[in-house]
Amino acid sequence: MDHVVDEVAPVVEPTENYMMRTLCDPHEDMFELRAHGPLFRTVGEASTQLGVDFVWQAMGYDVVRKILGDHENFTTRPRLTQSESVTGKGNHVASQFVGQISTYDPPEHTRLRKMLTPEFTVRRIRRLEPAIQGLIDERLEEMEAEGPSADLQGLFADPVGGGVLCELLGIPRDDRHEFIRRIRRNVDFNRGFKERANDSAAFNRYLTGLITRQRKDPDDGFIGMLVREHGDNVTDEELKGLCTALILGGVETVAGMIGFGVLALLGNPGQIEMLLAGREEADRVVTELVRYLSPVQQPNPRMAVKDVVVDGQLIKAGDYVLCSILMANRDEALTPNPNVLDATRPPISDVGFGHGIHYCIGAAVAKVMLRMSYQTLWRRFPGLRLTVPIEEIKHRNAFVDCPDRLPVTW
Repeated sequence: MDHVVDEVAPVVEPTENYMMRTLCDPHEDMFELRAHGPLFRTVGEASTQLGVDFVWQAMGYDVVRKILGDHENFTTRPRLTQSESVTGKGNHVASQFVGQISTYDPPEHTRLRKMLTPEFTVRRIRRLEPAIQGLIDERLEEMEAEGPSADLQGLFADPVGGGVLCELLGIPRDDRHEFIRRIRRNVDFNRGFKERANDSAAFNRYLTGLITRQRKDPDDGFIGMLVREHGDNVTDEELKGLCTALILGGVETVAGMIGFGVLALLGNPGQIEMLLAGREEADRVVTELVRYLSPVQQPNPRMAVKDVVVDGQLIKAGDYVLCSILMANRDEALTPNPNVLDATRPPISDVGFGHGIHYCIGAAVAKVMLRMSYQTLWRRFPGLRLTVPIEEIKHRNAFVDCPDRLPVTW
């Protein structure tokens, strides 16, 4: 058991820029917060939403990796009420979380993960590559037709992120534009709750109809394969939850990685040369971009199910821990000069796609999409550059970091 420090960790008051980034980099206030240590207590919006007096904030690489990898002492399962017991982990989940594997504990998590894993094998991902390439080529042709100046985010990054997920799930091409529009409207925090709820309801009705059709006549897509191979062992509600988790976790994440990745590469042209050198070199560039950008800043909160000591701090049963992926990946405990984009650095185990049993199951697909997107973009437009000062690039108001617009020319 780790040694417990004698004094109780102070409660840190975060600034309004807490958990913010300045385009590709963490906001300077986040570095000031990390000066309080790799693990500290804080108050603010997160503690208010969770209904607790404080939350633990993990920002150090070693601490974040330890917590994400410890499913025996921490759970991602939301508590249904504050009076619910926290001393033992259960597998019941509220109806809105059914099938969303990131909120499940073993053994139910293990059951669903085993069903999903074959859908993300190298063989099945390679089967998707021609469709991914076709979508990328199609979007770049449209961008070129719009040019020589165009919004790369709206014409390329957004449609590629959504289109590949639709291809994976087996969404008919005629339905994709409206399907993706509903998704993006649902996560647009500039819109009112009622409007977003209406889009969410329409999105759920569509998924219900799609699953019903796949039950009757399964195709070779994600849903069809699950139905064909697992039948009654996976319920319609679980299928809907699994699809929702993949879509919400993938569409904006990939779109943000393409957009911010372009910004990062434009500022580091030497990495572009490596990107175009070959598949192995390109994969290293993508891996480094994921570490450097960490588009999902913070995964689901972890709740301690028993008293546990981490980094000398006693985290009590019922306490919540927020893990900053972005700051963990910018920690010198992980790699020297972490605030520099350098794909030549030796292989490291970053937490860009998480760690432990909740490691992103779609990570391999995402990396393929990103490699093909970056390579094809620069081969098509080797003179790609911004048409506005970088300071004018704004964030989209959504739950995943993403540029709102990315004006470029070539």
